Amino acid sequence: MTVKASPILLEVFKNRFSSIAEEMGSTLNRTSFSPNIKERRDYSCAIFDSAGNMVAQAAHIPVHLGSMPLSVLAAIEEVEMEEGDMVILNDPFRGGTHLPDVTIVAPVFLGREKPLFYVANRAHHSDIGGMTPGSMPLSTSLFQEGVIIPPMKFVRKGEIDRNVLSLILANVRTPDEREGDFAAQLMANRTGIRRLEELAERYGVETLLFYSKELQDYSERVARERISRIPDGVYEFEDYMDDDGITDDPVRIRVKITVSGDEMTVDFTGSSPQVQGSVNSVYAITLSAVLYVVRTLLPDDVPTNAGILRSVRVLTEKGSVVDATFPAAVAGGNVETSQRIVDVLLGALSRAVPDRIPAASQGTMNNVTIGGWDERKGEPFAYYETIGGGMGAGEGVPGASAVHSHMTNTLNTPVEALEYSYPFIVTRYAVRRNTGGKGKYPGGDGIIREIKVFCDADVTVLSERRRFRPYGLFGGEAGAPGKNIIIRNGKASEMGSKFTARLNRGDVLRIETPGGGGFGSLKNKGKEEER
Repeated sequence: MTVKASPILLEVFKNRFSSIAEEMGSTLNRTSFSPNIKERRDYSCAIFDSAGNMVAQAAHIPVHLGSMPLSVLAAIEEVEMEEGDMVILNDPFRGGTHLPDVTIVAPVFLGREKPLFYVANRAHHSDIGGMTPGSMPLSTSLFQEGVIIPPMKFVRKGEIDRNVLSLILANVRTPDEREGDFAAQLMANRTGIRRLEELAERYGVETLLFYSKELQDYSERVARERISRIPDGVYEFEDYMDDDGITDDPVRIRVKITVSGDEMTVDFTGSSPQVQGSVNSVYAITLSAVLYVVRTLLPDDVPTNAGILRSVRVLTEKGSVVDATFPAAVAGGNVETSQRIVDVLLGALSRAVPDRIPAASQGTMNNVTIGGWDERKGEPFAYYETIGGGMGAGEGVPGASAVHSHMTNTLNTPVEALEYSYPFIVTRYAVRRNTGGKGKYPGGDGIIREIKVFCDADVTVLSERRRFRPYGLFGGEAGAPGKNIIIRNGKASEMGSKFTARLNRGDVLRIETPGGGGFGSLKNKGKEEER
């Protein structure tokens, strides 16, 4: 006898599962140490079934959430977990993104012999070792980027493995802060386990298992229905990254989307081979960008889970910049290449469903890391932040200004928190006016953020759209490119899109972020106004 899902209970479990992931995030936020996690909320939490399929997620970071299932799968396949255990990993070639993003996975047994669910969270640590403070270097190998953590037990029967913890902390610049953030990640998972146990006690284990599957099937049905509305055909687009930080050569990202009925094939063949610099993307990142774009086509109330991509086939060339092989440098692939992958996916889909797709947003996360010795506290520091910019405009909607977009969903570090935590001040923080692309609907404006340091420090910036501007659509103009500037003794020097430099006491770093692309021709706007 086939059991039919209750629409009411389907809605109940959709919200119950996602609320557990949200509460995990709240726990992680409240108990963390670093400004990057506590203030910027650079973390993500989710629930997975026994096979590692994502059941539910919180509304956190798209680039984390789309790739995390491969980390959970690696943990399941490589480590035999018992009650009370947790597995830690950050290896980009085992489902990770880049080394600062550390994932912790915990099994949920619910009284059974084998795990029925897993809870997991991923948090960006402000330093995980490597050749420069902040662990976001202009590297040419993964080994230069920080300590590589394969899937291993971090917690054994409820107790932290002090040997594993000591090994990690010995390789980072800010061990006290890292230990505090790891403890917050453990508490987040314990919150998830406790809430799933309570849910099972109320509804029964079999009901939980049934609706975790039904929710994935439901998302698949909706995704197939939405894909079937896209006209059958082949839609292509390509765009370029400024460079890889080592050479000046542009890096091509190319996609061909084939829609046939309720299925979609996304083919990245023709993208550049993997490069020397750190903008290589592992497959998990590319997959997360595809999930994000497909999800934007669905109604807001559809749960984001593994079912969404069942009707989507993703093809890459191994050894390309969108599917790099070990030991390629990948620090910037997670944050910069993921954004460009979204740009080309949306560019291709704009030719199929023009009324649903916006022009390019700023196309970068504007990663800034600054590290050195804090003389006030007598200890090292490592600061990391991404900076928002302009959103692309769409049909009937101007682009938003000064916001994070697409694969990032963080907040900023408030000026007060930044100045309290680090030996510098923010001398300017403003909207970068008139940088959005002109059009019938203009793109959003970027941001200007200036930081003055009160000690000698090392700075690394990984950014994009300093050379190739965010494209406009259907007659809309491109957004203004960004700029990176160091001001020393009153003299401003413009830097490249990716650089490492030594800042002296009193120097100022100014980041000017790109504007979003415009949508629609101004000529058409004038004709409509005349009518």
